[in-house]
Amino acid sequence: MRWDGQAITAERSDMLPGLESNSGFVRSVTTPEFAGVTFHEVLAKSALNKVGGADGGTWGMTINPYRGCSHACVYCFARPTHTYLEFDGGADFDQQIVVKTNVADVLTRELAKPSWDRHPVALGTNTDPYQRAEGRYRLMPGIIRALAESGTPFSILTKGSLLRRDIPLLVEAAKSVPVDIAMSIAVYDDDLQQSVEPGTPTTSARLATVRAVRDAGLDCSVFLMPVLPYITDTRAHLQDAVGRAAASGATSLMYSALHLKPGIKPWWYEWLGRTHPDLVGRYRAMYLDNTYAPKDYRRWLAERVRPILRQHGLSLGQVDPATGSMGFSDDAVPRTSDQSPLKRADPAYAHRAEYRPTNGRQPARAAAPSSSPSPSPSLAPSPTSAPVRRTSSGPGGPRLF
Repeated sequence: MRWDGQAITAERSDMLPGLESNSGFVRSVTTPEFAGVTFHEVLAKSALNKVGGADGGTWGMTINPYRGCSHACVYCFARPTHTYLEFDGGADFDQQIVVKTNVADVLTRELAKPSWDRHPVALGTNTDPYQRAEGRYRLMPGIIRALAESGTPFSILTKGSLLRRDIPLLVEAAKSVPVDIAMSIAVYDDDLQQSVEPGTPTTSARLATVRAVRDAGLDCSVFLMPVLPYITDTRAHLQDAVGRAAASGATSLMYSALHLKPGIKPWWYEWLGRTHPDLVGRYRAMYLDNTYAPKDYRRWLAERVRPILRQHGLSLGQVDPATGSMGFSDDAVPRTSDQSPLKRADPAYAHRAEYRPTNGRQPARAAAPSSSPSPSPSLAPSPTSAPVRRTSSGPGGPRLF
């Protein structure tokens, strides 16, 4: 492992929450069925992570049973967070997986505290809770039971078809608390999907999981994220994507264009140079000094996607701007005065999207109605937030784990 100070008493202020002491490290494991992947088993001190608001209040709560993700999505916005552990955001993120083996027990203790206010909790907003490692470690059943038994609403966003294993548990949990489920399906071309998301289940397997969730009587949204400029934003691809999502029974669809944080760009451009070298110049023009696609692209993509949604009778979903998960209704759970509501009904929080002409011409700028809301925040930290990076005094920017 690349962690410094492996002494039992070593303390690291810049390690992830709950792992400041290396005394929590248990062992590193490799197995033949996970070729090339090393699991680093740790004992976490905490399970719940706060995503703080600018006003100092709690905007969101998350749980991440794993760090790193074998889904290996080239564009994954969580890659830079792996550098907190002295891993890189490329191959290490895909192959060096930190497993919080005691996360369900720790969560149960935290939820039993008198101070716990049953704030909604999001899973899958950083790394996927149903990545392949979950088949080995089975952490999610204990997490689901702990949340349901404590009366805590929760959401799950995943690309993992392993979610189907826990559908009976989710059905039972939904009898006690609000449960929001979403499947992330960004690419509907099989060859492209295996190239840009090589560790994920197939698109068909994920759509079948949406259908299984719906057949069990639960809602399930589809995240068409990210839309890749010049690659997956053709009318044909979007028609196929929305049509298949609707046919699977999806209750809503959310979409946004690719965003590239500084720590992701090297890995993205390496893949792009190998697979679509003709697009490197266009992407550099779009993202040179930007994390987000240009506003004219977001407007252009919105104008392309929304009619397709209407055509297939699929509603545009909305997300919690703090965690990037689905929003709960405002009356799902009582909140204290310092907690921002999830603003599900506010059109300013509707997830719009972002840009692309395949013929090389810039799209015409459509004049926005004077009454239209301001553009939605992305699932990533606000563009005004400090970029996530490692410094001698610890990582800069907000901690989103």
